[in-house]
Amino acid sequence: MAADAGHRLPQRRQAFRRPACIMVNRNQGAGTRILIDRLLGGARPDGYWNQPRSHNAVAAAVAQHRADWGMTIAPVAHAAGLGFIPLAEEHYDFALVTARKARPAVQAFLDALGSHDVRAALERAGFRPA
Repeated sequence: MAADAGHRLPQRRQAFRRPACIMVNRNQGAGTRILIDRLLGGARPDGYWNQPRSHNAVAAAVAQHRADWGMTIAPVAHAAGLGFIPLAEEHYDFALVTARKARPAVQAFLDALGSHDVRAALERAGFRPA
């Protein structure tokens, strides 16, 4: 969850109930939106229907004071100079068609994932290998 670093973020449940505390949501079908809806239960706080399609757009809405809070990933919140409260850990998997594994672009991607430098950069950005 991201919040403007210049404003104190109320407790999560209090923010849902305060009309003056505007959220920015995510688009339907996004994994983040599924998590938000689960956490909100049936609540629909002000700003619920503002549904940008990316983590960056959520952070921009909060950073530009168009919303008080929204859910994004830590690296995006930090890059926008926002506060961040972790709510859940998300896991990412990569899938590929086995018959295409020998393609140069796929091999370059797999090589990059195996690279110490790339792994270190991903960890600095807040990602942890499974």
